[in-house]
Order: sequence, then structure tokens, then C-alpha cells
Amino acid sequence: MTNTQRHIPVMLNKVLTYLNPQPQKVYVDATFGFGGYTTAILEKANCKVIAVDRDPSVKQRADELKEKYKSRFEFKQGRFSSLKELIETPVDGIVFDIGVSSMQLDDASRGFSFSKEARLDMRMSSSGPSAYDVVNTYSEDQLADILYRFGEEKKSRQIAQKIVEARALKPIETTTQLAQIIYQVIYKKPNTIDPATRSFQAIRIAVNEELTELEEGLKAASDLLKPQGRLVVVDFHSLEDRIVKNFFKTNSAPKVHISKYAKKTLNETGKAFSFISPAITPDEQETISNPRARSAKLRYAIKDKGEKND
Repeated sequence: MTNTQRHIPVMLNKVLTYLNPQPQKVYVDATFGFGGYTTAILEKANCKVIAVDRDPSVKQRADELKEKYKSRFEFKQGRFSSLKELIETPVDGIVFDIGVSSMQLDDASRGFSFSKEARLDMRMSSSGPSAYDVVNTYSEDQLADILYRFGEEKKSRQIAQKIVEARALKPIETTTQLAQIIYQVIYKKPNTIDPATRSFQAIRIAVNEELTELEEGLKAASDLLKPQGRLVVVDFHSLEDRIVKNFFKTNSAPKVHISKYAKKTLNETGKAFSFISPAITPDEQETISNPRARSAKLRYAIKDKGEKND
């Protein structure tokens, strides 16, 4: 199976609807991956897309799109928290697809999945401290805190204790070794969510500083958008969605009735967004055809017009 076949962009039609690409405008795909959103945006309108990704393995795919779309496509390697440093000119729209990509999960060598034997890694950027370092060097209290905060794992302390006991005998080197330690605390049962899921999610989030990245990325995106620019975010679990929801709420003007005869005062509040959407979920057909979409939520916001009183 090729990357193209197995990588299905989540809620693609809805992303295009709410991003609303227009000719001659500039858009940012802040989580490029295999380029599903980027390609769809470029096909939807005669616009330009600047794609950003911290993962060096996507460069080959970026080169393919550059060959096809020429000046309409540009790729920048880096974290989306650095959007303002990577992209200096304001843009018309930005889209995020938060979390680990299906390509990263499917590549056993990256060490993201407990179902594939690999060295513990989980680094999206393939640089810096890895999951191996976290599992083998963090204190028991630090590990328990990570598992509880980022994985919402109720048995975080028992799992952390087992990890520390196991590594005292020999380093925990592989994904399956770690999974087996977790199964000593939470027994694996047929037809249920794998008990290693929450712990692997937590360690991955810690390794990649994902929640801090998301907070900083949203701030950078808000600053980078032009007036009436659109910010679309697709996320996959409650920790991410809480950050997105709170960010939009905090940075949007309250809904008040304004007479059509009044002077334009949208920017009086100093808030970034004049409109925010409720959470939008995938339809049943998509969740059947693309199981990764089952937990997805989409939220979008429109930047304030920037108008002030005369």
C-alpha cells in the first residue's frame, strides 16, 4: 500500500469549505505531512500554499509538489510555533491537523506505535530527546505526572513504578517492551482499546512538547492572519480540543447587538476573531471509510476586520 493510498486527509471537504480558498490568495498548511490539505487547496483555487512541517522525512513529498505547482507552492521545515519567523508576510488562511500523522504511525522505525516492534523514538523532528530518554531517565514521579497529565491515565503511578523497576534491570529499548510493562498493570482484553494507548500518547506528547507547540502555534497563526483571514483547526483528543476551544473563546469578541447605523467598532474589544464556530464533527460515512476521523473535531475562526471608530 502506498502513502497516497493509506493517508486520507481527515474532514477534507469541511476543511475546504471553512478555509474557503480564493484565487490569488496565500494559505498556510501548518502541518504538511503527506500534503493532503495542501494539494486539495491548490486544486480548489489558483492560490499559493506555504507548507510547514518539522518532520524532515516529508521533504521528498514537498519536492514532488514543488515540481508540480511551481511558484504556487513553498515548503518550510520547522515547528508551527515558529510560523511568524518562517513566514514574514501576512496570509489569508491557515489550517492545522494536530497530532501524529498516519505516515508517522505506519512507519515502524519511528517508534510511535505499540503494535510495531521498534526502538523507542516518537520524535516528530527526528532530533532532540526521544521516548527512550524519557522512559529510561525520568524519575518515577515525572513519569507518573506525564502519564496522568498527557494521557489521562488513571493508573499512571502503578505504570511509572513498573517502568522504573524494569529499567533497573536493563534499559527499556523498544515499543513492545514498554507495552508489555504497561500490560502488567492493565491487562489487555479482546475487543477493547489497547491499554498502552494512553501511555504512548502521553509520552509522545511530552517528547514533542505538543500542547505547548499548539498554544504557541495558535498565537502565531492569529498574528500572521490578515483581517478576515480564516484559521481552521482539526484535532483528535480532549487535551488538544480544550486548548483550541479556549484559545478561540478567549480571543473572540462577545456577541452583542450593534445597530446597522452605528459606526464600525469591531476592533474595540482588542480581540483577534470576530467569529468562532462550534465544534464540527465528521459525518458517519467518513468515520466508516476513514477510522482515524472518528475522534476528530474541527473548529474555525475568522479574523477581525480591524475596523475602528472614526
